[in-house]
Amino acid sequence: MFDHKDLHHLHEQSLKMQSWIRQQTFSPEMEKTLRRFSSWEVSELILKVNQSTFRGRLAADPSLPDGEVEEDGRQRWYSLEEINELRRKMKVNRKTLMPPRPAGKRAFRAAIANFKGGAGKSTVALHFAHAAALDGYRVLVVDFDPQATLSHSMGLHDVAEDHTVWGIMARDLIKETDRMNSSSVAAASGTSLPQRKLPASIRDMGLDELRVNDFIKPTAWPTIDIVPSCANAAFVEFASAQYRHLNPEWSFFAAVSRYLDAIPDDAYDLIIFDCPPAIGYQSMNAVFAADMLYIPSGTAYWEYDSTTSFIGQLSEALEDLSIGFDGTFPAGNMTLPKAFTDVRFLLTRFEPGNELHQAMYSAFQKVFGDRLAVHPIEMTRAVEQSGRFLSSVYEIDYRDMTRETWRRARATFDRGYEEFKASIVESWDKLEDRS
Repeated sequence: MFDHKDLHHLHEQSLKMQSWIRQQTFSPEMEKTLRRFSSWEVSELILKVNQSTFRGRLAADPSLPDGEVEEDGRQRWYSLEEINELRRKMKVNRKTLMPPRPAGKRAFRAAIANFKGGAGKSTVALHFAHAAALDGYRVLVVDFDPQATLSHSMGLHDVAEDHTVWGIMARDLIKETDRMNSSSVAAASGTSLPQRKLPASIRDMGLDELRVNDFIKPTAWPTIDIVPSCANAAFVEFASAQYRHLNPEWSFFAAVSRYLDAIPDDAYDLIIFDCPPAIGYQSMNAVFAADMLYIPSGTAYWEYDSTTSFIGQLSEALEDLSIGFDGTFPAGNMTLPKAFTDVRFLLTRFEPGNELHQAMYSAFQKVFGDRLAVHPIEMTRAVEQSGRFLSSVYEIDYRDMTRETWRRARATFDRGYEEFKASIVESWDKLEDRS
């Protein structure tokens, strides 16, 4: 028989192995570091400038960063900070190399969502965040998934649950309850309405004293920050049910939206959500805060079936919220009924030579039409390797494998990101003007 003591022992053993794996995956200090990028990558793959043009610009302008030169002098290697300096200073055909961002708009929020486990949500979120950073965007990723795969891949470990989405929601409960209590006076009679009470166990955590930036952690990428998750945050679904009982009027699904509204509009360009494989309190917060839904799905029939169920259950949940709250609640800058600027579908783990995969692609296309991304994320050996080592293809040095293998893996995510970016740029102007 196994009880909680046996499970605790197994947990302790697993933690020791986890520590060893981190040492093999990251640096000896268990800190993830970002590699440098070769001048070939910088010119052709990142800035998309002809190599000879790139070398000419460097020779003509001594103020541009030099990077680090290999001992044989054949190749230069640049940090992401140096790449962004090149992007800011260089122009090609009098055109800027900075990525498009409409003026007067806040950061665009995209939720990578599907309640099917193994659909590739964390992999897609990780690669799109890294691709966006290489494209010159400042990115905030929010890990809603208690499995914390994205947080671990970003090099975050030993995260306290207070500083996860659960902490944001509990903090919002306190602040919203206090706001309701301070305004609960009948306008006509001046009679105070019953005060909503929260137990000391919640108030004494001190979450209401945390600032917005206290939940945001840096990563190995200088232009990517994260609101991390951790395994202990899994109890958020149970805690949120209790919180709703304590204050039934609390608009729980708007907690993260209100939190993000407090971040300065110019702090980030993109905010990417990695959602849990379920429809619950955390995923509804992600969906409600998102401007766009990006729904990954595998190519098997049961994954198509699961995606279909996800859409149906999500529509019912959003309808229930609209009816239950009647659109009259202080939810920051969001309103009910919830509307998205765009909804897109993306096939993952796709094998071009597999007839079943081709058939499922056709099925998705017939149903979702131009809502389906043209370019699926292909399954390659390098993609599999990136998953095993908690790294994106962009972090893997192409010298660690054949360049062709690496380029093929990178190309599939480059194409996927370009479609993702095109959807965002097209939708960005639909956001409210905050200038």
